[in-house]
Amino acid sequence: AFRHFRDKMAATRALRLSYRSLSYLVCVRHIRSCSRVQLVNLKHLVSNRSHVKLSQQHRLFRTTTVSSGQVIQFKLSDIGEGITEVTVKEWYVKEGDSVSQFDSICEVQSDKASVTITSRYDGVVRKLYYNVDETAFVGKPLVDIETDVLKDVAPEEDIVETPAMSHDEQTHQEIKGHKTLATPAVRRLAMENNIKLSEIVGTGKDQRILKEDILNFLAKQTGAILPPSPKQEIIPPPPRAETVPATPKDKALLMPTPLSKPAVFTGKDRSEPLKGIQKAMVKTMSAALNIPHFGYCDEIDMSHLVKLRNELKVAAEARGIKLSFLPFFLKAASLGLLHYPVLNASVDEKNQSITYKASHNIGIAMDTQQGLIVPNVKNVQVCSLFEIAAELNRLQTLGALGQLGTIDLTGGTFTLSNIGTIGGTYAKPVILPPEVAIGALGKIQVLPRFNSKGEVIKVQIMNVSWSADHRIIDGATMARFSNLWKSYLENPASMLLDLK
Repeated sequence: AFRHFRDKMAATRALRLSYRSLSYLVCVRHIRSCSRVQLVNLKHLVSNRSHVKLSQQHRLFRTTTVSSGQVIQFKLSDIGEGITEVTVKEWYVKEGDSVSQFDSICEVQSDKASVTITSRYDGVVRKLYYNVDETAFVGKPLVDIETDVLKDVAPEEDIVETPAMSHDEQTHQEIKGHKTLATPAVRRLAMENNIKLSEIVGTGKDQRILKEDILNFLAKQTGAILPPSPKQEIIPPPPRAETVPATPKDKALLMPTPLSKPAVFTGKDRSEPLKGIQKAMVKTMSAALNIPHFGYCDEIDMSHLVKLRNELKVAAEARGIKLSFLPFFLKAASLGLLHYPVLNASVDEKNQSITYKASHNIGIAMDTQQGLIVPNVKNVQVCSLFEIAAELNRLQTLGALGQLGTIDLTGGTFTLSNIGTIGGTYAKPVILPPEVAIGALGKIQVLPRFNSKGEVIKVQIMNVSWSADHRIIDGATMARFSNLWKSYLENPASMLLDLK
């Protein structure tokens, strides 16, 4: 019995020594942050004890798992312009297909453009996350690709499985592994010439790979000579007996290099609160959006009025007043409003009523340093041309100084905009609430026209564009008013019949 107990204890000690030998002879190490371990070296596993069974060794080796490849979630990158989602229009691969870098994966459609997504890895497609016509989101997985080569994956890419690798392989990849910066055009050029971007050292900002880097790399590989800079003397090559058409790869080699790098724009957007005239303009124009605008345009023969104004201009200057065309425009408009008072009215939509204004307070749109302002000449219907001209001189002087008062800027019933002093012919003026009509006057041009005898003559032409509130003003009324206003300007003497 004692001998049997002694033999049993010896076997137990031998088994313990075997496990202790295994713990010293098996070397493991971690790969990055993964919890898996890899068997690196196993030396002289010797046991001459029959108590160490093969099944125990088998269980030991099963605890070390080695994967043949890694599965990377290839995410949909930001394609710019604030796009957050796209529609998958077509898949160029299916699960199980092998892909290489720059191979087309799929085509996606945003609200602005269609974009082809290419692979950044060599491997096998394991999973497609979307079907055709489904919505894919930026930053979410698009496909899973199993690859045998572990690369320095960016933080936004998720690794599903980590492979086993040797120490030498890991060291080599840590030295060469880096995030490659290159534009799509540069990547396409590299793909067409079967060049791996990881083998090229970029000369751009943050080691960005430029087109010149690809061309220089090709020159070194093929022994080709890049085209000289335009500053250098160009020596034509000797004539050849046979001309061989250039291949696409040769065309890429002959692309000229830029003389200088484009300048980097460093400006920043800025925001500032609305205030003063700008704030009032936003409020007024927003209210104008509720008005259904009706437009009407025509041209005016200004030949007689140009002649009359030149005759009266000297007399007005002698009295200290600058006489422009505006007093004639305002007076003709006032005479027309006497015949069509609905254009000098306002609409009360709440009470469903129209108010016809007795005074013709005609506003003039002015461009000032503070912005667009519309002072008005009060009671044009009782003013002479000289009085209108004097009032316009006063308003223009105060407007330039930014000293127009509230009385000058309020109470308008009809508006004219002399945009022609800046340029342009036709416009689409916006009605200034609570008014119901506005006119925009273009520049005066010398143009050829036919007279009553069919002869081509030189004529001074001005275009006018009207906008009216179509809720109370119909097209026929606007056209008749415009024709009457036009007749006063084309025959200025006719205004004398209606002047009071």
